[in-house]
Amino acid sequence: MSIEKIKIEGQEELQQLITKDLNIVEKDLTLICNNVPINDKTTLDVLCHDNNGQLVIVQMSIAEDDIMLLHGIQSMDYIDKFKSFLKATYNKHKIDDKEKARLILIAPSFSDALRSAVESMKGMRVDLYEWEYLKLGDHKGLRLQPIFASTPAEVPFEKPKEEKSEEKKHNSKHKKKESTPEPESKEAEPELPTPEQSEPSKTEDLQPPAEEPVKEEPTVEPAPEHTPKKKLRLF
Repeated sequence: MSIEKIKIEGQEELQQLITKDLNIVEKDLTLICNNVPINDKTTLDVLCHDNNGQLVIVQMSIAEDDIMLLHGIQSMDYIDKFKSFLKATYNKHKIDDKEKARLILIAPSFSDALRSAVESMKGMRVDLYEWEYLKLGDHKGLRLQPIFASTPAEVPFEKPKEEKSEEKKHNSKHKKKESTPEPESKEAEPELPTPEQSEPSKTEDLQPPAEEPVKEEPTVEPAPEHTPKKKLRLF
């Protein structure tokens, strides 16, 4: 049996296939609503949230279309403005109104211009999925293939948290190592007043010549030497 590719005739059919089982897009996605009008030209296809309560916007197309990225960004801005309202309205759902919404684009293919635009975007998460509608015997199914997953600029700074902590520990170790010689240098500083000790040594050198008590010592020493000589002469 061979696998056949089946065409999807319209946007509604594609939306039904996706909303019927959101797990084919991503696990633990919960549908909130769909077909939300944003403006005269833009409609939010599917609004849902993930297991963490982060709002997820799903924009889909039955053909390659670069405009869907613009519609997705407009939908993200709209949802971010009314997150608190959505949380109060759909209070049965687990919605985190502090987290920024993210975007998923689903299409049969994406142009290089759209991919490069998504790659250059910062501060928002946009995931790209290419779809195929396949038939194997009597079974039909929608197959989604992840093509690109971007991460906001905050995430790369969140990952290195452990690295930062390790760097802090590493730096603290170096600081401790550097701090240990400092007390040695401080102890060496009080030992350094050699010039002060040299000055009193000079004063000590200057004092003996002023008093000159050394002359009395030689006079005492010769006295016992001459006395025994005199005794020998008397005998």
